[in-house]
Amino acid sequence: MTALVHEFDWPDRVVVGTVGRPGERTFYLQVRMGERSASVALEKQQSAALADLVEELLDDLATDETHPVTVPRLTPPELVDDDPIDQPVEPLFRTGAMRLGWDPRTLQVVVEAFPVEAGADALADEADEPSEVLLVRMPVGTARAFVQRTRGVVDAGRPLCVRCGEPIDPDGHVCAPPDGA
Repeated sequence: MTALVHEFDWPDRVVVGTVGRPGERTFYLQVRMGERSASVALEKQQSAALADLVEELLDDLATDETHPVTVPRLTPPELVDDDPIDQPVEPLFRTGAMRLGWDPRTLQVVVEAFPVEAGADALADEADEPSEVLLVRMPVGTARAFVQRTRGVVDAGRPLCVRCGEPIDPDGHVCAPPDGA
C-alpha cells in the first residue's frame, strides 16, 4: 500500500499549538504553505521531545565547521510566531511515531509524523508502510523559531504547586500528604 504523504517543503508556518484550557489541552503540530495547511494531534511529551531533538540537531549543525549553512544560535526575531494556531483544527491523525532528520540537498530540518497505528516496527519495515505521513522540511531559522515557540506552549500549562510539585487545576488543588504522613 502506498502511503498518503502530506508534504510541505519551505512552509510559511510550522508551529505547535493547543486547543483547550490548561489541564485539558490538545496539542497540534500545524503547518501551512500558501492556502494549504495540515494539522496532526500530538501529546505534550511528544511536543517537548520534538523541540529538544530539533534543538540538539541545530546545535550539532552549528558547531560543525564543515557544514555549508550558518545555523543561528538564537531565534531570528522576524521568525518569532506567537499567534494562535489556525482554526478550525481538523487533525489528519493522532501522531504515534515521529522521525527527525536533515536533508543535505535542501539544507533543511525534516520532521515526519506517522499515525498511532504505524508503530516503530512499521517505520523500520518498508513492507509494512504506514497509511499516512506528515512530512515537513523547514529551514534552520524556522526550526529555531519552532523550538522556541514549542517550549513556550509546553511551559504554558498549569502552574506547579510549590509544596508538592503537582499541577494546580483551575478548579482547585489538594496536596498529597508527604511520604510517611
